[in-house]
Amino acid sequence: MRYLFSLAVVLSLLWLGMSGVYKPLMYILGAGSVVFVVWMSRRMDVVGVEHNPVLYSWRLPIYWLWLLWEIVKSNIEVSRAALWPGKLVRPRVLKVPMSLGSAVGKVTYANSITLTPGTVTLLLEDDHLEVHALLESSAASLESGDMEAKIAWLENHK
Repeated sequence: MRYLFSLAVVLSLLWLGMSGVYKPLMYILGAGSVVFVVWMSRRMDVVGVEHNPVLYSWRLPIYWLWLLWEIVKSNIEVSRAALWPGKLVRPRVLKVPMSLGSAVGKVTYANSITLTPGTVTLLLEDDHLEVHALLESSAASLESGDMEAKIAWLENHK
């Protein structure tokens, strides 16, 4: 029950922060949305110890800021490659080893890669990801393991 409550609190705060419209009708619609998502999450049995919405606590905003910075850097690199494609664009599919233990960590890793411009996660397996990288610098960044290490830190494993 506490996980459902924490999910409701996190969703409510997220909704309040992102909506920007604070009128009675919007409060009602937001509350209805939160109740519906919590109910669906309960029915799907996706809220629990491993899927606790407050599992990452204070580390999550730090990770988001780091990921935002990575997205900005990749946007600049992809923009540069779009303007001068001859030397910079080296598309390839690579197999990225992964040692994250939890399903949430693996999915967070795959989604973070896809959010970063110039890379797309094609396949998520237990011990590796297959990723399409547009630029050599993107591939090198993935092979360095920095993003995986950051997610391991987010999960408090390292």
